[in-house]
Formats: sequence, C-alpha cells, structure tokens
Amino acid sequence: MLDSGSPSPEDEACWARLTPKQRACLDLLLERKTSKQIARILGIAKPTVDQRIATARAVLGAEDRDEAALRYAALKTMYDRIIHDPVGIPAQPTFVPSHFQDGDPAMLTSLKDDASDIQGSSGSHPPFGDIWRPDHSPKTRVMLIAAMLVIAVILILAGLAIGNALTELIAG
Repeated sequence: MLDSGSPSPEDEACWARLTPKQRACLDLLLERKTSKQIARILGIAKPTVDQRIATARAVLGAEDRDEAALRYAALKTMYDRIIHDPVGIPAQPTFVPSHFQDGDPAMLTSLKDDASDIQGSSGSHPPFGDIWRPDHSPKTRVMLIAAMLVIAVILILAGLAIGNALTELIAG
C-alpha cells in the first residue's frame, strides 16, 4: 500500500472507508496535535478522538499514530485535491454607460480623502468646516479642547444665572 506514486484500487478503497470525522482527527494529527488538543479543537471528548484515530489506524493498516499520519498524508495528496474553487474567481467586470449629458461630473471621477472637499446639495461646506478632522496637531487639539471647556463653563454659568433669576422671581 502506498509504495508506488500512482493510486491503486486498494488505496482508493482505504480512502473511501475513512469517515469525515476520522479525517478531521487525522488532519489535526498531521499538524502534530495531541489527542487532548484535537478534542478541544473539535469539541469532543478525548476518548472519542482516540477511538476515531484507532479506527483510522485499522483502516489504514498502520502500526501507530505516526504511521497512520504518514499513510493518511500520502492518500490525501492523491484523493483530496481541490481542482477548482469557484469562490476564488472574481466576476468579470462590466462597464455601464453614463447617463449624464456631458459625461461624468468631475466630483464623481476624482477620488478625494479630505472631508472638507465634500459638499452638500446647496454647495456649502459641512458644518464647522475642518474642526472635526482626525489629523489635527496636538497643539490644535489642546486649543479645541480648551475652547470647548470655555464654552461649557459659559453655558453652565448662564444656566445658573437663569436659575437664580427665576428663583428670585418666584420667591419675590
């Protein structure tokens, strides 16, 4: 068995007798995993892994786990080939004609990374311009945070003043 480079009917029968669960265990055995590691990966008990490997050893006619792994690897190269994987082939691109009278507008054909180049329907820049850009320098960030804190303090003080005026109005 497995002496020659070409598959024999005996090898094919051996491959056909291996169950998918035994093959899963043997695949991990090829990666030099222990029965405990295989059990954790497959979510089964260690005695189940040992049973599947023992049954696979009997099917393969191997003396021990290492020999079973070697025989399985040889069979796998002959019978478990992926000839064509349709998922990996991208679809052929198709071109769609433009429905614009004068061709594509310039803003659709040019790539821009800057948020300030995006314009709304009225042609104006987004609110607050470039304030919310993520690439400000540390000095600019500190200034922005300080300005936000000053605005927050002013709003809190204005709220307290209004509350105080209402309290005096009601009490008075």
